[in-house]
Order: sequence, then structure tokens, then C-alpha cells
Amino acid sequence: MEFAYTAEQQALRDEVQRFIQENVNEDVRSEIENTDEMSQGPLVRDLRKKVAAKGWVGISWPKEYGGQDGSRIDQYIVEEEFSRIGVGVGGAGSGAPAILAAGTEEQKKTLLPGLISGEITLALGFTEPQAGADLASLQCRAVRDGDDFVINGQKMYTSSAHYASHIYLMARTDPDAPKHRGISIFIFPMDTPGITVRPLWTIQNDPPAPIGTTYGQRRTNETFFEDVRVPATCMLGEENQGWYVGAMGLNLDRVGASRYLISVRRDEDIINWAKDNDLGGHDVSQDPAIRDRLAELWIEAQVCRLMTMRSMSLMERGDTFTYEGAAEKVWAPEHGVRTTETISQILGPYAQLMSTSEEAIEHGLFAHNLLGSFQSGINHGSVQVMRDQIARRGLGLPRG
Repeated sequence: MEFAYTAEQQALRDEVQRFIQENVNEDVRSEIENTDEMSQGPLVRDLRKKVAAKGWVGISWPKEYGGQDGSRIDQYIVEEEFSRIGVGVGGAGSGAPAILAAGTEEQKKTLLPGLISGEITLALGFTEPQAGADLASLQCRAVRDGDDFVINGQKMYTSSAHYASHIYLMARTDPDAPKHRGISIFIFPMDTPGITVRPLWTIQNDPPAPIGTTYGQRRTNETFFEDVRVPATCMLGEENQGWYVGAMGLNLDRVGASRYLISVRRDEDIINWAKDNDLGGHDVSQDPAIRDRLAELWIEAQVCRLMTMRSMSLMERGDTFTYEGAAEKVWAPEHGVRTTETISQILGPYAQLMSTSEEAIEHGLFAHNLLGSFQSGINHGSVQVMRDQIARRGLGLPRG
């Protein structure tokens, strides 16, 4: 079996790399590094417009909605190259897979072209103070009132709510139904009256995490909804079926270059650093114990890559995609934690020096990665919940 890219795919990668060399100068990189709002500065917005004009955003989405009817692998290639410089263009985490699968024709025609152009961005409104890993316990209510729904409640960790144009919200529409039922999903503008966004500053805020840090956002949010009235046409999928629409969307959104890179960038960073640096006069790249451990981690990283490629191949062929995203969500974050712990053991006290320290290694990258690594087992679905999905959907085991 050939795991390499085809000649056409390699040519696409070369073209994307040339584009980045020609269009991403020091000013753009500085804006990426110093803009809090997920690289939403004017230079990066202009860069995204150029990328969209090349037809590289949403390559695998249907042409009728602004895509290119291209392959998932092509989209992966583009997404990986831009993710490496801190600019997301691939549509991962956009909610697009759920919109494509469950949206009305009007929703697809309205939302998908906007997601491609960048005019529409979505904040994810799932987690609540008492409903995180057990998301089905959510209490945010959406009550029918004629042709509208009136929403009241609170969401936590809505990380892009302070600049997103829309929110992708999960709310309870039937409080008397079993908790996994009676939930619906709505997509509506963030400037709808009754929405309040308050910042939650993270451990990466002071000192600020350097670019390239995994889970390095300085800010997330808590978002409040008070008598927020939205048209019933904002509902994604059928009423009271939002749990299944949301789970499907999350499963599909877990596949892609940005998710893959979250878990393996640490491996690349430490290996690249070890090749060209020593630690207190000790050449870590020639230490047999360190070389052996880094080789083990690199092999694990390649497993992450192959799992991602397998999932995309299944989707490309139109095969059933059920537990594969959950399997990646277990393996990749736990691998990332192991890598971070190993790096800390290699660097010793230097692993604690953050971005403002004059003695920090790689501007404190490894120290900040250590701060953020453990949340990867919780974000976007905890690994314990993912194991349950693998058992039931992948192995056909009964509920415990």
C-alpha cells in the first residue's frame, strides 16, 4: 500500500508553500502572533481572501455552495500548510459538516459560502457550567413561541464568541424527554439582542503564550442568553434531534490537518530543537535514552497521521463513518500529553520557563505547551466519552 501523496497532490503542496512564501511576510506573521482574536487582524483577513480566491477554502465542499467538489486529501494538504503558520483556512471546527449533512437548502446556500469567504464565523455554544463531559445534561432552554424560539441560559468556553458572526448553539427544546433527546441545534447571528459575552482569561494569558502553542488561546468566554428570540428557520436539523446532529458534526469535525497537528506539532518541535541545540553543554540529540524515547513518540505521531488519513479515505469513498473520529480523539490527545511530559523530562528546569524569561527555550513554547496539554483530553469531547462511543458504535457493545 502506498501512503505517499500522488504527484498531483505533491504539486498542490508545493504551490501552497510557494504562495505562503510570497504572501506571508514578517508583518503578517507579527499580526498572527500578536492578535488575540484568533488571527483576525486586517492583514490576515486579506490573506484569507487571497486563499479563498485560489479556491483553497472548502475544497471538498460542493461547488453549488462555493466549494470545489475536490478531495478531502487536497483540503487536508492546504489546511496543514496554513495551520503550520497559525492561520486556519480548512473549515475544521466550522460546523460545515453538520450543515452539509442536516441543513436545509436555504441554510446551505446562506451559511456555506459565507464560511468559505470568511464573512461568517461560528462560535461553538455547547458546554455549560454543569454540562461539560456530560453535555446531554445541558439546561439552556429554547421555547417555541409561534414562528420563533426564545432562548435563555448560559454557555461556557465559547472561545470565539467575542468576534464570531454566528453561534452554533445546542439547547433543550423538550425538558420532559430523556436527556439525549429533546435537544435541538440553532445557528443565528451573535448580534441578536439579548446575548452577553464576558471574557474568561486563561492560564496562557499572563505571560502570553508564543505562537505555535497548542491550546494557547489567551481568552475564552462565558456567554449569556436572556430572552434571545430567533426564527425557527435557524434550527439545524429536526427539532429534538440536535444531540445526534451535534454528535455527527463533532465526529466529522475531528478529522483534518488542524486536529492532527494539535497532537504532533510537539514531536516536530522538540526533534527540530534537539538537532541544533544542546542543554548545558550536553548534546541531547546524541543521548541514546533521549533518542530512543523520541523515536517511540515519532512512531506514535505517525499512527496519528495514518488514523487521520484512514478517516478521510472512508469519507472520500462515502463509507460509513461512525467511531473513527472518536478513536482519533482518544489516541491523539493522549499521545500529545505523553510527548509533553517527555519533553519536560528532557529539558528539566528549563521546561518551566515561560515566554517572558530570558532563559526560556524557544520563547517558552515547551513550557506553555505543558500548561495547555492536559485539556486536550477534555476539549471537543473527553477521551472517556470517546472510549464509550468506540465500544458501542465500533465494537457493538451494550451500554454498561
